[in-house]
Amino acid sequence: MKPAALRRTEQAWDFEQADRFVAFANAKGLKVVGHCLVWAKDDRTPAWFYQDGAAPATKEVLLARMKTHIETVVGRYKGRIATWDVVNEALDDGKPELRDSGWLRIAGEEFIARAFEYAHAADPAAQLIYNDYNNELDGKREKMLALLARLKARNVPLHAVGLQGHYEIDRVPYEQLEKTLVALRAIGMKAVVSELDIDVIPRGRWWADGNRHRAEMTKLDPYAAGCPPEVLARQAEQYARLFRLFRKYEDVIVRVSFWNLHDGQSWLNDFPWRRVNHPLLFDRQGRPKPAYDAVMRALAAEPAAPPVKPVPASLR
Repeated sequence: MKPAALRRTEQAWDFEQADRFVAFANAKGLKVVGHCLVWAKDDRTPAWFYQDGAAPATKEVLLARMKTHIETVVGRYKGRIATWDVVNEALDDGKPELRDSGWLRIAGEEFIARAFEYAHAADPAAQLIYNDYNNELDGKREKMLALLARLKARNVPLHAVGLQGHYEIDRVPYEQLEKTLVALRAIGMKAVVSELDIDVIPRGRWWADGNRHRAEMTKLDPYAAGCPPEVLARQAEQYARLFRLFRKYEDVIVRVSFWNLHDGQSWLNDFPWRRVNHPLLFDRQGRPKPAYDAVMRALAAEPAAPPVKPVPASLR
C-alpha cells in the first residue's frame, strides 16, 4: 500500500494486490495495518507528486494531491483496515530535525499534520500512527518527542508511535528503548513495535567509514548452510529480553508486529547485501526456532511492575 505500489502515475491506481490482501485478512478475522500513506523520502515517493506539469508543484497542489490520495486509499478500506501508518520516516538521522524531502521543501512540516487530519476524516475509527526507525535512540528520540509535542499542540489525531525495531544481534538498545517507553508514557502516547526482527549478520559496518567496507561485506555470507546453535541461542535470549521489556510496558505498547513471517521471507536476505539470514521466530520451513520458545516463555511470565517515578517537568 505504499504510494509507489498503488499509484505510479497520478491517474493509474492499482488496488489488485491490496484488495486481495485485505479480503484474505477480513475473511480470517485478522486485523490489517495499512503501510503507508506518506513516505517522507524522495526515492520512495512517485516523482509526479512533486511536479505540476513542467514546473515544481506548489504547496497547495502537493497538499491537494496528498488529500486526494489519502481520501481515496483510506476511504476504500474504511472499516476494514484497523490501523494506518500515516507518515513514515520523516525524522532525519543527522543534525536537522526533519528529513529533507520534497514534502518538507514544498509544504513544510505542515504536511505531517495534514496527513493525519485527512486520514482521520476518511476513517474516524482507524488508529493512526507515526512510524520511524531508530527513534528510540538518544538524539532521534528527542526529535521525535519535539515533533509529537508540536502535533499535540495542534490537536492532530495521532494515536501511537511506531518503533520499527530492526535490531542487530548483540546490539539491541534495551536501555534506550526503555527510556523511550518511559517518555512516551509520560506524555500519554501509545507505542507499537512495528517491524521487529534481529539480524544475526550485523550490518552496521555497511555504512561505516564512508562506506569503504562494502566490497568485502558483499562477500559475507557466514550462515548460508544454516545458523549455528550458539547464535540461535544468543538471538533467543535477546528476543526474550526484549519481550520482558515489552511486558513491563504493556500499558504503553499496543502491538508488536514482526517484519515478515519466516526467515526465508525476510528483507534481511537482500538488504543491504545478499546473504542467507535468520532474523525471525520461524525458520525457512516454518518451524519455530529457539527464539519462538523464548518469546512465548517471556509472554507467559508475570510482567515486572515498572517503577513509579515523578514525571520530569520537561515532559509534562
